[in-house]
Amino acid sequence: MRIVEVRERTPFLIRQLLEIWEGSVKATHLFLTDGEIENIKGYVPQALKEIPHLVIAEDENGVPVAFMGIAGQKLEMLFVSAAERGKGFGKRLIRYGMETYLIKELAVNEQNPSARDFYEHMGFCVYKRTDLDEQRNPYPLLYMKLE
Repeated sequence: MRIVEVRERTPFLIRQLLEIWEGSVKATHLFLTDGEIENIKGYVPQALKEIPHLVIAEDENGVPVAFMGIAGQKLEMLFVSAAERGKGFGKRLIRYGMETYLIKELAVNEQNPSARDFYEHMGFCVYKRTDLDEQRNPYPLLYMKLE
């Protein structure tokens, strides 16, 4: 596995990451309907283009299998290909982000308990909960920071 910070965000790369995002969300965000996923998917390419730091994990063939986005010291997104879940890509990315960008906080959907468990395992703890997500949708968020 190789970790790469992406500076040039080509249309091809955005499509690759969008596929990772969609597969990951369908595997982990079981509270979302297919229609909701399609609606959110429309915003993902712009978020990928605008996030200050976009970091990708590539497999041995140089194909992206996971990515994270960082702004300041906050993890804004972390998605692992559904086929590659449980293989350590997320752990390697978050450790890289903690060491390189000093990630100290993040938000996670309360209805995604496997993500919460993962972040707790990585040393984060919940310090705040909201009833709505950042787009004012009824998806509670848990705000976490490093202990």
